[in-house]
Amino acid sequence: MSKFSHIYIEEGATAYPVTQHVLSRFPRSIRVAIRHYKDVFNRPHQNFRRQKASPKLILAVKQEPFLYPGPEVCEDFGHPNFYYTSPVLNCIYDCDYCYLQGLYPSANIVIFVNIEDFFKAVDRKLESGPLYLCPSYDTDLLALEGIVPYASRWIEFAATRQDLVIELRTKSANYSAIAHLKPAEQVILAWSLSPGEVARRYERLAPPLKTRLTAIKAALQDGWQVRLCFEPLLKVYSWQHVYNEFLDEVFSILPAEKIFDANIGVFRMSKEHFKRISRMRNDTDVFAFPMVCCEGEVVTYEDEKELRDFFYQGLKRYLPEGKIYG
Repeated sequence: MSKFSHIYIEEGATAYPVTQHVLSRFPRSIRVAIRHYKDVFNRPHQNFRRQKASPKLILAVKQEPFLYPGPEVCEDFGHPNFYYTSPVLNCIYDCDYCYLQGLYPSANIVIFVNIEDFFKAVDRKLESGPLYLCPSYDTDLLALEGIVPYASRWIEFAATRQDLVIELRTKSANYSAIAHLKPAEQVILAWSLSPGEVARRYERLAPPLKTRLTAIKAALQDGWQVRLCFEPLLKVYSWQHVYNEFLDEVFSILPAEKIFDANIGVFRMSKEHFKRISRMRNDTDVFAFPMVCCEGEVVTYEDEKELRDFFYQGLKRYLPEGKIYG
């Protein structure tokens, strides 16, 4: 956590308790007052890769809208009212394939300190019916729990709302940070998993596969609903062998009967984001296999169905079809 040499503080964010909490975690960081977070985050001619080596924190106040309709490329798991929200922008991990590189102009991390306003927006939405919400799409809240305890806050909030289901997606092994909380049926802890070889090559700064599996096993033992997210599936040399061994390893550690559900997603990305990332990432071979642009301006492998079907058949050895999405 000592890597945040500077913390930019929006003028309207200073008095919030979350701001004071975050600042107390970094007493040696240089504090810089700013008018608006976009003055720093959205300024032109930034170098995302250079910033990723030494990201800064930005504390800001989010204005409406707080909730966004779930993207069509994302699985809704059968929930007709699927939304996501972004209390934090950007991630402490540095995955070669991450779409955030093409989405944001900056690698700095923005924490919106007015979390209560997010909760009020959810309550207003719940007045029109049940809601399925993902607050950890544009970041990894569990990985940031030591900086700002938003994973805990969302779990505690959701546990008191009968018609709300939230998915907290993560690559973190930081389960111990929320292990003291009582599992809630309104909360799904969703771990993104990749083969160990893929994680080592393309998921820099993220915990190794075995560490994630250890965290998942502990969460299952405590009674949490756990979703396994097998995405993005990436093509690597001898991928059939790699993914077969991967599934064997996952379910040699995790009890399949306790898994809530799982989803499969082959690598895909909007054409615009893919173009931006391809231009800046000449330091990785993650995009080496042939890609095509499909309907909806989405880029994926030209034979993505082969990879998806292969993995689906492998996963069916462990989970019933009714628990597999994607």
